[in-house]
Amino acid sequence: METGSLDGTGAPADQPVWRRLEPGLLRVRRLLLAVWAGVFAVAAGLLPGLFAGPAWAACALLPLVCAATCWRLLERNWRSWRYAERADDLLISRGVLWREETVVPYGRMQLVEVTSGPLERRFGLATVQLHTAAAATDATIPGLDPAEAERLRDRLTELGEARSAGL
Repeated sequence: METGSLDGTGAPADQPVWRRLEPGLLRVRRLLLAVWAGVFAVAAGLLPGLFAGPAWAACALLPLVCAATCWRLLERNWRSWRYAERADDLLISRGVLWREETVVPYGRMQLVEVTSGPLERRFGLATVQLHTAAAATDATIPGLDPAEAERLRDRLTELGEARSAGL
């Protein structure tokens, strides 16, 4: 497995330059975690507290403890995501316990989509979705700056057309 400079400086020409995801993705995921933890804490505390007695309202602490643990895990997961453009393919690496590296050859790409839902737009993020002939090699890069996502889409489309045409 090739390794390159994580910050993009001083990497030899034959090694990929890895790029990281935007910090806004971590903020979005933590916001969603806090909202859902709050909903589950109210449900876990209110329902048992009303039906089984006030002592059971302490069940509201369980979702909050889980959320506190997940808070750190979200950052580790966010830090694990990276991607690199090479001469013939795109590398996507992710995973904390189980590292997964996806290699998508430019000539195999059929469709490159850029999507951005309401929450992503609010935080200035976009997702690039790569579709290939084999469904197993479809890949996603979440949490990109919209301008970077569009640049990547255009570059991948251009390289994909050139490779599939045999140029």
